[in-house]
Amino acid sequence: MVKNKKTKIRSPTLDTVFMIEKNIEKYSGTYNKTKLWKILPKKVMWQTYTLILDYLKNINKIAYDKENKIAYIWNPKLAKKLNSRKEIKI
Repeated sequence: MVKNKKTKIRSPTLDTVFMIEKNIEKYSGTYNKTKLWKILPKKVMWQTYTLILDYLKNINKIAYDKENKIAYIWNPKLAKKLNSRKEIKI
């Protein structure tokens, strides 16, 4: 957890990140940010939720369509295939 004089930024647990990612994958392209937040199985603070969405977007697991609906774009089969290529180093 990072502390500031005026505000505290909460770090999400890995379980929370996985829960949100799993729900995005399940409802990919169906809900926008607010509606998805409301249907999560466990309550998550809005600030924590948006932090996780930013993280998932930055690592190219999610994207937003023109209607601001969240889509799950991660392709583990393609990543595994690319990782096995000799010319690609990760």
